[in-house]
Amino acid sequence: MEATQSPAASASTLKNVNVFATSISKKLTTSILTWPSSTNPKVLHLYAPKNPVQRNNTFLSLTRCSTKPNTNTNSETDQDSTPESNSNQEPQYPSTPISSNDSVPSNSLPSQSLSRGLVFDLGPSNSWDDKEIGSPVVKRFLSDEEERWYMWYHGNSGQNEGSADSIGLAVSSNGIHWERGVGPVNSSGGVGLVMKCSQDWWAFDTTSIRPGEVVVMSSSKVRASSAVYWLYYSGFSSEKVDYTDDDSLDFSLENPERFCLDNVNNGNFDKGKILKSLPGLAMSQDGRHWARIEGEHHSGALFDVGSEREWDSMFIAGPRVVFHGNSDLRMYYHSFDVESGQFGIGIARSRDGINWMKLGRIIGGGKMSSFDEFGAINACVVRNKKDGKYLMAYEGVAADGKRSIGVAVSPDGLKDWRRFQDEAVLEPSVKDGWDNKGVGSPCLVQMDGEVDEWRLYYRGVGIEGRAGIGMAISQGNDVSSFRRWTGFHL
Repeated sequence: MEATQSPAASASTLKNVNVFATSISKKLTTSILTWPSSTNPKVLHLYAPKNPVQRNNTFLSLTRCSTKPNTNTNSETDQDSTPESNSNQEPQYPSTPISSNDSVPSNSLPSQSLSRGLVFDLGPSNSWDDKEIGSPVVKRFLSDEEERWYMWYHGNSGQNEGSADSIGLAVSSNGIHWERGVGPVNSSGGVGLVMKCSQDWWAFDTTSIRPGEVVVMSSSKVRASSAVYWLYYSGFSSEKVDYTDDDSLDFSLENPERFCLDNVNNGNFDKGKILKSLPGLAMSQDGRHWARIEGEHHSGALFDVGSEREWDSMFIAGPRVVFHGNSDLRMYYHSFDVESGQFGIGIARSRDGINWMKLGRIIGGGKMSSFDEFGAINACVVRNKKDGKYLMAYEGVAADGKRSIGVAVSPDGLKDWRRFQDEAVLEPSVKDGWDNKGVGSPCLVQMDGEVDEWRLYYRGVGIEGRAGIGMAISQGNDVSSFRRWTGFHL
């Protein structure tokens, strides 16, 4: 990877740089990304403030990455670039199968019924993700020559006790058989670990990071490598939020993102403690090398938790962002409402993807004795290409802490969210299945074209807290139930 330094901006002039057509490598301490003026409404620009706030060891360095050093592919400009979260064009990927000493195929998939649906297992021994994996964010990209899949996910290693969660990347040609890396990515075409926790003591993401959504800003009129990936993620700090449990919960509230993983088969739940998490943003031009974008919060997060009596006063987690239209992005996130004793999903809105305004909670707990009686978390929202409605797959929390996956629908993605049905669309498997303890962190992919169906990627947890990533498929365009993938049907 070769980084080139852009000219320094004048102290009195804002330097306007087109991120889709120009290499971005200027080191900034504060960055403001905005949708441009109405005279050029579809081009994203980067503005350098006159007097950026100084902070030690804090720099944004978005570098131009290419497969060959000193390669300049920034000769084209574009006046019709459009941010797209589900574009069929991928900004950059290798045109040939990845071949690296650091990349390996994902673990072989047994044909036994106990592994139904499992498409991505733990990494090999001594790899960066050999202890835990989850939070799949899956994107499908089509070109004239081939089909390519990217999956960002979190993982950690058992080599060091208490190792922090990091974010990695795996790639595939069919969304089922994945190429993964055993260590950090070392090239613009590699796979493996792509982002670690922050090393800055004041940052919001020093303990754990988990991907929430990847929004692709792309255009058909510029070179593929000029587009930009926006990664929205949950960052966890070491700060603990106090919560006094009245014993109404039959499960541990500590680290709700780690259901069935902490204190497995152990009744000594450390109730009343939870690590604070906030939403963050990073950007990349190849999906592998990321630069954090500092938000308005003093920790670098995009925004803070609510006030003491608000429903999201404990933490903000699972940010999933949908591009609705020019100057209109929606973020769906979850928290725990102390007043109601339930998890809930809320929405925030933004014109530029960085400055957000909360609009409130949109989904809370379900009916009594339902699979989501104690609320919903980890929402994945997708706009249906056929009817324009919004589908939300979410992780439902039952009264006993059991996790299943449900679906809700809305005509505009803002309000009038209603559960598609009272039953879950995917429940934990029975008996000794690999995901018999719980399923969650759903990620929906609409398979348009010859195959009219939805794919549901999810994290499953089984015996002794072993986690994996599975895939289920809808019956045509019907999302009322999903069946676990068992193989190709010829």
